[in-house]
Amino acid sequence: MQVKRKKEKILKKESPRAVGKQYSFFEDVYELVRQIPKGRVTSYGAIANYLGTKLSARMVGWAMNGAHHVKPAVPAQRVVNRNGMLTGKAHFSTPTKMEELLAKEKVKVKNDTVVDFEKLFWDPAKELEI
Repeated sequence: MQVKRKKEKILKKESPRAVGKQYSFFEDVYELVRQIPKGRVTSYGAIANYLGTKLSARMVGWAMNGAHHVKPAVPAQRVVNRNGMLTGKAHFSTPTKMEELLAKEKVKVKNDTVVDFEKLFWDPAKELEI
């Protein structure tokens, strides 16, 4: 598995036995979410698909639920459902915090849904092609 780092560096993921440490799906999710550009959004499913676990969108959601306590920071506000809805907003400090963070990045939200979702959608499978 390969996850592209911010400075265009590629991190090659080896099997857990090869590197002698325990594999962490959540850490892979966090590393990928940190690469979503400001002003763009992606979906739980797109992240799961990129990480090779297409049917694990719900696990990506669980990772995002715990992302608020991770260092370095994870921009969890940039992850929405497949329709652009802010389904993770309940896991932020206030019910409007996710929308406020997106607004700071000039992402418009109406009725808890990202406006122009298709235009702002960041697909790691396409954006991080090697």
